[in-house]
Amino acid sequence: MAEHQDDYEALDDIDNLDQFSQDPDVPGSGALSGGETQNLDLILDIPLTVTVELGRSKMLINDLLQLGQGSVIELTKLVGEPLEVLVNDKLVARGEVVVVNDKFGVRLTDIVSPMERVQSLT
Repeated sequence: MAEHQDDYEALDDIDNLDQFSQDPDVPGSGALSGGETQNLDLILDIPLTVTVELGRSKMLINDLLQLGQGSVIELTKLVGEPLEVLVNDKLVARGEVVVVNDKFGVRLTDIVSPMERVQSLT
C-alpha cells in the first residue's frame, strides 16, 4: 500500500496544477518562469519506451515451435478495437492504425487520465 501512496500524492500535485493561473498580469503565471523551465529541461532528454499493442496471445511452446512463414497467430483484440499505447509498460492512450508515407502510425483517439492510470495500479 505504501508504494501506491506516492502515486496518490502525485495526483494531488496534478490537481494543484489545475489551480495554476494563466493571468498575463500576474508574474510567473501562464508560461513557465525561468526556474520552472530549467527544472523541466532536466527531464526532457530522458528516453522512454513507447509500445503500441495490437493484441496478445498465449500459446504452448510446442505450438510456437510449429510456427513458420505464413502462419497466423490469433490475437485477443477484435478488428476495429483501439490499439493501446504504452509508455514504459503503462497505458497512456488508445488509438487507431494509420499509414503515413508507407509507414504505420497511430492516431491517438483517447488519452488516459492521471486518475485512470493510478486506478490501474491497484
